[in-house]
Amino acid sequence: MASEQFPEEISTTEEKLLFIQTLVKEEQSNEVCSLFNSLTENELAHILESFASEDRDKLWLCVPDNMRGEVLAELNEDARLGLLDGLEVAELSEITKDLDAQDTAEILDSLDEHVEANVIEQMDDSRREEVQSVLAYDEDAVGRYMHTDTISIREDVKLEVVQRFLRMKGNIKQDTQELMVVDADNRLLGTLHVVDLIRNDQEHFVHEFMEPPQSVVDSMSAIEAAKQIRAKNLHFAPVVSECGVLMGQLTADDVLELTLEESGQTVMKMAGLDEDDDLFAPVKKSVNARTIWLGINLATAFLAAAVIGQFEAVIAQVVALAVLMPVVASMGGIAGSQTLTLTIRGLAMGKIGGSNRTILFKKEFWIGIINGFVWALIVALIAQLWFADIMISIVIGLAILINMIAASVAGVIVPLILKRFGQDPALSGAVILTTVTDVVGFLSFLGLATVLILN
Repeated sequence: MASEQFPEEISTTEEKLLFIQTLVKEEQSNEVCSLFNSLTENELAHILESFASEDRDKLWLCVPDNMRGEVLAELNEDARLGLLDGLEVAELSEITKDLDAQDTAEILDSLDEHVEANVIEQMDDSRREEVQSVLAYDEDAVGRYMHTDTISIREDVKLEVVQRFLRMKGNIKQDTQELMVVDADNRLLGTLHVVDLIRNDQEHFVHEFMEPPQSVVDSMSAIEAAKQIRAKNLHFAPVVSECGVLMGQLTADDVLELTLEESGQTVMKMAGLDEDDDLFAPVKKSVNARTIWLGINLATAFLAAAVIGQFEAVIAQVVALAVLMPVVASMGGIAGSQTLTLTIRGLAMGKIGGSNRTILFKKEFWIGIINGFVWALIVALIAQLWFADIMISIVIGLAILINMIAASVAGVIVPLILKRFGQDPALSGAVILTTVTDVVGFLSFLGLATVLILN
């Protein structure tokens, strides 16, 4: 089917999605299928993820056969599972036959073990070995993202010999910029830039222009490797095994993909969700995924309620306290979340460690004091105008000051402690911080009221 083009006024991904939605609503399936031929795999994956799960099966029929593998690899886990369900081994083998090992492994990971084994069995020996070597790595390891099609040369050959070798090889990627220099055991010795290969006297040897390798290990976290590559401002990095054997390489595109993946994980985990959670998953599935964190939050809320319960007498006598309590908790929560977000971002980017943790702590402590004084005065003034009671104004002012200092301190300490114990700060930091600000806020507010108003 020839590909139909979008109207000229439609250019952005969002506009294309809205146009497709209109065609689907009008049941113009032929037009949808025709337009799908003009989209990239990334655009197709984005559109499929933007429809309700029950509509995806229909849209999947419009995805061109030669792009189905790439589209499946781009989809989030939940959306991919929905489309894979019910596919026969023969169909899966056809879909994955032209994919690289990394994308194939991504799809196979979503399958039942029995089905996965049957698909692998259909592959020829060399491809099976390559795919299985990728599957042997942990899901978040560098080995899952690296490209194995590197070009290796020896250090003791002339540049002219290298050029002749490249011409004979023929199928070199256009974006190749570095050649890997290895020894007889395929251990990485360094890299040779293509520019150095071309511009220098061809009688010189490779080792004269070889640069020391800036490599990453195949078993390390891919996101940590991406941080290292970004920090060194590299456009690529060779990947080696623990013993230094060349395994592949990470490119600039891989680093960009990992960076986007990292930012997505951080945002989702701060809400207690998984990066692969489907935005349009069935209600039951979404409810189940979120219940555990709502339960944890409920437990911490009862802890704060228990603190309030200890001051029933003072609340019963001074009704204004019940009116003002949410203000104390809210101000602390906002102040703490600001610090928590910055700290988690700093940890994710590898900027926090060693002595600078103390510097960060002191900085946020003073920010808490300054902001605490400013907003304590503002809130105390409002309370005075509202209730015309100087003691209530003093109590809420002091409580705001204490809670904002505690919130700023907790915003730094909580993620650092979680990180120290091997926990993900983005996943549970917000729940713990909320508990701290609620408990400290209510305890300081009602405790001060008991001391200064009732006594």
